[in-house]
Amino acid sequence: MKIGILTYHFADSYGALMQAYALRAWLRGQGHDAQFVNYHPAYVEGGGPFDAPWDLRKWKKNATILYMRLTALQRGLFGNRPYIESFEQFRKDHLGVSGPALETLEDVAGGDLPDVLVCGSDQIWNPSAQRGLDPVYFLQIPGAERCYRFSYAASFGRATLDPAFHAEAGELLSSLDGISVREQSGIDIVGSISGRIAVCVPDPTLLLGDFSGLLAHAAPGPSGHIFSYALRAGEPVAAICRQAASRLEAEVVSPFNPARRWPKIGKTIYPSPIDWLAGIDRSALVVSNSFHGIALSIILQRPFIAASLPGAKQGLSERIRNLLILAGLEDRLVTEYDERRIDELIQTPINWLQTEQRLRAQRKDGEQFLQLQLAAALRTRSPEQEPAS
Repeated sequence: MKIGILTYHFADSYGALMQAYALRAWLRGQGHDAQFVNYHPAYVEGGGPFDAPWDLRKWKKNATILYMRLTALQRGLFGNRPYIESFEQFRKDHLGVSGPALETLEDVAGGDLPDVLVCGSDQIWNPSAQRGLDPVYFLQIPGAERCYRFSYAASFGRATLDPAFHAEAGELLSSLDGISVREQSGIDIVGSISGRIAVCVPDPTLLLGDFSGLLAHAAPGPSGHIFSYALRAGEPVAAICRQAASRLEAEVVSPFNPARRWPKIGKTIYPSPIDWLAGIDRSALVVSNSFHGIALSIILQRPFIAASLPGAKQGLSERIRNLLILAGLEDRLVTEYDERRIDELIQTPINWLQTEQRLRAQRKDGEQFLQLQLAAALRTRSPEQEPAS
């Protein structure tokens, strides 16, 4: 079948690209023609249009939009061009993305829709400050009624959904033929706002579980370093890295982050998406507060310490906590800096055999969900959609 995937495949984010690659690779491995619907709304990275800027009640929303627009402008004018182009090249070579970007719901509806539409993974159901919920990421698209539609490992990004979005999200979920989420908390959210039953499945990176094909394209590079990957906050990642560098006598390297607003951690590097993956694979230790930073560490079986986001941002670490529980590695999560605890984690090896056994069971859940949905999609195809014999 022809399968269209809607996710954040366009983001200059290592994790976003890895999960997008993994879901497409798995579907293509089953013999389907899986391609990304090239939906690239301006609000996700560029902020989008202002909303009634004269209305002072919307100052916070418009301040967010202004910040995002200025950041995007600065990056376009002064950003590291080889770094930016490496993301564009990855999308072309390994995601198969082509054609113009579809910026609006109408653009998507006006395109040639496939047999099946899949939304997920990543935080596509997390309301943005500038846009709220986007019906495209719930597959509520005019003309898509004839498509079989389901979500795979979609995420709300946190353990709860703001009540202001309950009614809207419940209505948006009604069009889906099948629902799966990435976190256990997502099951409760879906059930409470829509009455629908959702299942928890692993992130596409864990579903695929094999990135050797990408690593074969990695440039030669050093090994034995501490790989620091921090998003949204620098602490306690920075403190953990300083201690780990002293104990392991290793260099700390950090991939460039255009949104960084904290002192740099170790040596800043500008890896392509594939070289970012290789940086994890060749490391002595990974320290990260990123879901996909930890997920890829587990897949590549590299020692890691997961750092929770501090203060009011802790809710965003729900994804990491859920992942570690599934992998039986919840003791690797640090909620605040503790020197003795960090030393214990540095010195304690991970039982990768046991972890892989648990991941294999989770992978089976994801495969069964996808196989059931795709079988249902085949049964519901109308005669004119069937290929000629």
